[in-house]
Amino acid sequence: MLDYFKWAFIVTIAGLLGAFWLGWSYYGTMSGAMGFFLIGVVLAVLEISLSFDNAIVNANKLERMTPIWQQRFLTWGILIAVFGMRIVFPLLIVVVAAGIGPFEAIHLAATDPDQYAEIIHGAHLSIAAFGGAFLMMVALGYFVDQGKEVDWIAGLERQLRRVGSVKGTEIGLVLLVMIGFSAVLPEAEKGTFLYAAIFGLIVFLGLELLGQILDKTDAASEAARGGLGAFLYLEVLDASFSFDGVIGAFALTQNLFLIAIGLGIGAMYVRSMTIMLVEKKTLAEFRYLEHGAFWSILVLSIIMFAQTLVHIPEVVTGLLGASFIGFALLHSMMHNRSIRKEA
Repeated sequence: MLDYFKWAFIVTIAGLLGAFWLGWSYYGTMSGAMGFFLIGVVLAVLEISLSFDNAIVNANKLERMTPIWQQRFLTWGILIAVFGMRIVFPLLIVVVAAGIGPFEAIHLAATDPDQYAEIIHGAHLSIAAFGGAFLMMVALGYFVDQGKEVDWIAGLERQLRRVGSVKGTEIGLVLLVMIGFSAVLPEAEKGTFLYAAIFGLIVFLGLELLGQILDKTDAASEAARGGLGAFLYLEVLDASFSFDGVIGAFALTQNLFLIAIGLGIGAMYVRSMTIMLVEKKTLAEFRYLEHGAFWSILVLSIIMFAQTLVHIPEVVTGLLGASFIGFALLHSMMHNRSIRKEA
């Protein structure tokens, strides 16, 4: 098992040394350097706790991708995840929100981290609305499916599976949730919320459409099936998962470079867990683990919507997600034990 986490360990050592050096360069004291070092550790743990369900969903999608696209996601995809979402994305928010150039945004992050963090938090409404809509579609797309054969929380999942015969059920459910949250938002924020949430819905449907088009293209069937469409889907999914971690990181530090180090370390562990789940066929061995991950995603989507109204600590999000996955794993082990006894 340690072989799967070799690169994650290497990145951890390099990243934490980098965090220590960054603290020393800013403060020139051992206490300042150790402060940055410890924040880097906490950020990495935060990212891992928030993204374990991401690894399970990634593994589920990767199992249906062609080997070449699996490798591309695990190499290019992780670079996009680490550098794109943890560095470029926060910079783009500042560029758009403040109307400044990218180099000015980098300068602002380095010289005035408090103002930089204030701009990031100002964009939280749009980020939460987009991520909530996208992730809710991901979760409901799994449960509202007539072809789904195994139920974990049987009563709820059976009912969701039954309504899968009605086209667009999941879209209707997400729209109802969006309308419900927008109804209690201040008048000045309703337009921004609905615009971002609808955009998240459109992005999800667009990626689904792209995947189907690629799968049906005869000329590129072998290269595209489970290829580019699935790759783009996983990248947007990772971005949606990362929103919560990136925003939450600013509660610990306003230093963009330290945030990138901490969350980047966490992202490497997510990659390692994804590879392990795919190669060891863990999802097949533990029949309810995937269910736990998608319930965790559904809860996360609701939390992201709720964060447009109230602040919910990241530790609550992480614990809820871990609880669903932990109970699903426990029930899977109990199921496997009962099967062995019957045999």
